[in-house]
Amino acid sequence: MSNRVSDSKFHRRQSKLVRGGMERSHFDEMSESMFLTSSYAYGSAEQAARAFKGKEDHYLYSRYGNPTVSVFEDRMKLMEDAAVCQSTASGMGAVFASLACLLKAGDRLVASKALFGSCDYVCSVLMPRYGVDVVTISSSDLNAWGEALSEPTAAVFLESPSNPMMQMFDISAIAELAHQAGGRLIVDNVFATPVFQRPLELGADIVVYSTTKHIDGQGRTVGGAILTNDETYYQDYLRMFVRHTGPTLSPFNAWILTKALETLDLRVHQQATNAADVAEFLLKQPCVTKVIFPSLSDHPQFELGQKQMRGPGTIVAIELEGNQARAFRFLNSLQMIDISNNLGDAKSMVTHPASTTHQRLDNQERSLLGIKDSLVRFSIGLEDVEDIKADISQALRA
Repeated sequence: MSNRVSDSKFHRRQSKLVRGGMERSHFDEMSESMFLTSSYAYGSAEQAARAFKGKEDHYLYSRYGNPTVSVFEDRMKLMEDAAVCQSTASGMGAVFASLACLLKAGDRLVASKALFGSCDYVCSVLMPRYGVDVVTISSSDLNAWGEALSEPTAAVFLESPSNPMMQMFDISAIAELAHQAGGRLIVDNVFATPVFQRPLELGADIVVYSTTKHIDGQGRTVGGAILTNDETYYQDYLRMFVRHTGPTLSPFNAWILTKALETLDLRVHQQATNAADVAEFLLKQPCVTKVIFPSLSDHPQFELGQKQMRGPGTIVAIELEGNQARAFRFLNSLQMIDISNNLGDAKSMVTHPASTTHQRLDNQERSLLGIKDSLVRFSIGLEDVEDIKADISQALRA
């Protein structure tokens, strides 16, 4: 028999991240329990029948639900002030499920072109294969979004800030345009993190995360999450889609992510502090022609970032003098910072988007998005910031 720890005992964010959704067994354990089970037993055939009809609350199968996964989802809901959290096996599982559950042949999807490469693939390649009419927008200009949303639309998808150029979009304004067109706005909030931006509060209908990134934040596991206050969306579209297609988060990964939430706020704030320090440092380096970071006053959407974000995030992008070969020499000269296409980790990482995360785009598409061969993206971690800067400095000299 479990003992639900009341969520009403605490109200502030950090307390929710440490204790939210916890259930203790009769052993009264301090750490959340891990239920590594695929299925569940019933006391009688009648109980099983009632459970499958939804007349009795009972776990059916871990593809449908699991106690360990439920604790993670409950804690995510408390953090985001959302009515529903549906976890998934990966961030891309969350992106695909959020769209595929809703859209059908003949529907219209309006999507930003400034997306992570796999997100763009889902929107630009997969959705049209299923008969969805897709319109992509490269600009953050509201006139362009207004024109695209001047006719009926089922869904709108964007990242803000975007990967890797940190282009920002006015979530409140685009949400209003989406609703006028009869659609739902889905926001990928990975770069901003739930610490620094709350899309549901800004008018978005659905927010998605790759929990692999900052939420785990320690390079251990893969996962995703979809959060919403739209009960109709969950009940009529998402719930049965996930149940019957199976992009299910494993209990073990859910347990790791639950424990990671305890330190999310602390980690992300320190990483953002380090990132701001690194961005200021990079502004002074002679080989660096451009620094892209939301809190820098020369960011094209600086004022919007100040308005809708509580902090700048942990990602810094730079353009170097020269071409791809020179960018590669810089990456290969780093001694502490790892070359990796991941982000949001406690360890600092660097990637070359044009040849990795966005290599599928042709030269014209990358040029339209500003992704040059000389662009390098840092994910700033928790090392001593002086060591981070020293490593970048010696690599620039090299």
